[in-house]
Amino acid sequence: MKHLHVAAGILRNSAGRVLITERLCDGPLNGLWEFPGGKIANGETPGEALRRELAEELGVRVTHAEPFLNLRHEYTDRCVNLEFFVVSTWQGEPCGIEGQQLRWIAIADLDPGMLLPADAAVIAALRCLEAESTASH
Repeated sequence: MKHLHVAAGILRNSAGRVLITERLCDGPLNGLWEFPGGKIANGETPGEALRRELAEELGVRVTHAEPFLNLRHEYTDRCVNLEFFVVSTWQGEPCGIEGQQLRWIAIADLDPGMLLPADAAVIAALRCLEAESTASH
């Protein structure tokens, strides 16, 4: 089984919406949505990979990101270790450099069925974080 190590960013705008991107690939996961990011290269830290991937995919320069959630997900053909970061500030306007669609969406409106299966745990964690934030205000 193939093993991958991935860094992914959860960009959150001033309205509290998060950015998801359409997955363009050959295979069964084509057309699903995901939090943007990609494979961590040899010798690269997860933070470095995050900054590189978001620059390549979205044309933004990450200026502040905090580790959020690490998880492991097994697909039929691969095992993926994912490191998610909440990206609170960046320079530039995100755009689909690789031709992918982008969508800003409220956390409450995230549908696990439209995102990669590995992202379901992230949606749950984001909803908990949002509930905690709302309760403390």
